[in-house]
Amino acid sequence: MYVERVPNRNSPPAVLLRESYREGGKVRKRTLANLSKWPDELVEGLRILLKGGVALPSMDDAFEILRSRPHGHVAAVLGTLRALGLEKLLDRRPSRERALAVAMIVARVLDPRSKLATARSLGGETMSHTLGGELGVGDADADELYRAMDWLLRRRDRIERHLAGRRLADGSLVLCDVTSTYFEGRKCPLARRGYSRDGKRGKLQIVFALLCDGEGCPVAVEVFEGNTADPGVVGAQVAKLRERFSLSRIVLVGDRGLITGARIREELRPAGLGWITALRADAIRKLAGGGDLQLSLFDERNLAEIESPDYPGERLVACRNPLLAAERARKREELLEATERELEKVAAATRRERSPLTDPEKIAVRADRALRSRKVGKHFDTEVAGDGRFAYARNEERIAAEAALDGIYVIRTNVPADELPAGDVVRSYKSLSRVERAFRSFKSVDLKVRPVHHRLEGRVRAHVFLCMLAYYVEWHMRRALAPLLFDDDDPDAAEAQRASPVAPARPSPAARAKAARKRTPEGLPVHSFRTLLADLATLTKNRVRPVAPGAPAADILARPTPLQAEAFRLLGVKP
Repeated sequence: MYVERVPNRNSPPAVLLRESYREGGKVRKRTLANLSKWPDELVEGLRILLKGGVALPSMDDAFEILRSRPHGHVAAVLGTLRALGLEKLLDRRPSRERALAVAMIVARVLDPRSKLATARSLGGETMSHTLGGELGVGDADADELYRAMDWLLRRRDRIERHLAGRRLADGSLVLCDVTSTYFEGRKCPLARRGYSRDGKRGKLQIVFALLCDGEGCPVAVEVFEGNTADPGVVGAQVAKLRERFSLSRIVLVGDRGLITGARIREELRPAGLGWITALRADAIRKLAGGGDLQLSLFDERNLAEIESPDYPGERLVACRNPLLAAERARKREELLEATERELEKVAAATRRERSPLTDPEKIAVRADRALRSRKVGKHFDTEVAGDGRFAYARNEERIAAEAALDGIYVIRTNVPADELPAGDVVRSYKSLSRVERAFRSFKSVDLKVRPVHHRLEGRVRAHVFLCMLAYYVEWHMRRALAPLLFDDDDPDAAEAQRASPVAPARPSPAARAKAARKRTPEGLPVHSFRTLLADLATLTKNRVRPVAPGAPAADILARPTPLQAEAFRLLGVKP
């Protein structure tokens, strides 16, 4: 028996159940039933049964789902890494070590965890996504990942050289900044006590310096002992730029704590490099006191180029930001009031009826503690009398002198004006915010370089290098996905609406509209980078097996949502 559709001129075709038989040596057929009024799905089910198929109550029963694994975020990050050529940059030849290194980089973007947790997420019963299967490393353990870190570290210099070749050239702007992160354990030779930017007093730490191009894309990172001061890393970065990257003409941009006067004299000038940095507060006060910096310059403008005999052969660009001035004034007043409250407690102790504080030395100790607790003690005059009386008052003259310089900062550079006008000098210095953003990504929500548990010096260096490579991938992903993120995807429009380079940055009109609607102009929801990855993770790859006996299992990708399809289109990769 079989089902046949017979054309019927201008009417719908007739659906007939027929069978074949032989008569007189000829094959004939006869109609057993007219199925024209049956629903199409019922006719199709009967056709399958007649061909030896299995009848099922619904299509949902046609397959057995063996396992469903998050896949979209893996495809996005791994696809971007490969599109950037980073996989071949690690090593041209495929190898187990290369696959493990790629897995650790991708896993750092997806879900930064310890190497043991990363190994557990790659395969077996504990897999949390498809990464292990995509790279063929589902059976990796933590010890293998550690050995892959050693393998990667031996290739670090070559990889950084290629990254610098992609992003830097003679005359390029190079952003440099330094940070620290606290350390877990006591065995690593790099772990030392030093100035903690994380506020973790008493913790061992490491210091690392990051080099980025003018757009904030990372090209190199270097780890130092935890007690290394910021200026101590400059020489190593200059040597890296000159010797390893073969760059003879670059402009190094660093903050006032990194590129100091001593480093300019001893490292940058002898190397013949350009630089942009800023003056410290005491140097600005000296300029104002000596008459080189006239506050009247800012009556009608917020940027002026000045000269000083203290900085021969250099350009000084003085800037005043009114919003920064207001913020510093507000903060100063808060600190002054808080210090007054502490001093008043000391004064009250000297006036109380029962057991008053009368010892001049003890009074002086408590007053000094109150003045040292905040950075405004210099603005108070105190007096401790021999009979135990204590008095304090604000020094309004000192406060006024400091307030006159609120919001003023001075950028110094040796780059000639015909190569970099004053406005571009300010923009270049402000671009350090891009490195600060990289550090926030390194140390907080995205890549989580800490906690650092490794005991071997090489493993610590490899761990930080892995985080840098992960940020390299993330940086390119953020740039491509900007239309779907709260990030500003129209920086030219944002810059065009600023009255001057000194004015605070503002989002472009398109970015403000996107943030207000929380949707793109096409109606797609807007995400942060982290929540967009979480959305992509809902695109699953399902391991299914047909119910037919002996049928093999297969992987079937779920259908992407419009948002997911647009994300893959922007990245230029396939799910």
